[in-house]
Amino acid sequence: MALLEQVNEGIKQAMLSRDKVRLEALRGIKKEFLEAMTAKGAAGELDDDHALKIIAKLVKQREESASLYRDADRLDLAEAEEAEAEVYRSFLPAQLSEEEITEKVKEMISKLGVTDIKGMGQVMGVATKELGASADGKLISQIVRKLLS
Repeated sequence: MALLEQVNEGIKQAMLSRDKVRLEALRGIKKEFLEAMTAKGAAGELDDDHALKIIAKLVKQREESASLYRDADRLDLAEAEEAEAEVYRSFLPAQLSEEEITEKVKEMISKLGVTDIKGMGQVMGVATKELGASADGKLISQIVRKLLS
């Protein structure tokens, strides 16, 4: 089942169960999906890879917002953001551990034949494409930098 269909089904279930947090989060996802589908050059379609990137972006935004709210001692707002982020995470594939990412990045570095930090961009391009939504870009970058230094 496509992610858009899963979100639509989730909206129905959240309405029936009167789960306001989940309903708002799913409506937010659907809004982003519809905007992506109607964007210039999108041809009215949304593949699952692009949808996962959108959801990962939403998770990151919610986590950053929650952090800012915590810094401002607004725990009520931080908890709301974290609850939405949790709903978003349920649509993402399982995240790889740091050790798994390190192993995969080591393989990519040896395949590409990169030996120093100058090739970081090349490794990052391949790594972010291959690992996709199953790993955080910031963590990938840290690991690549550590391995190439």
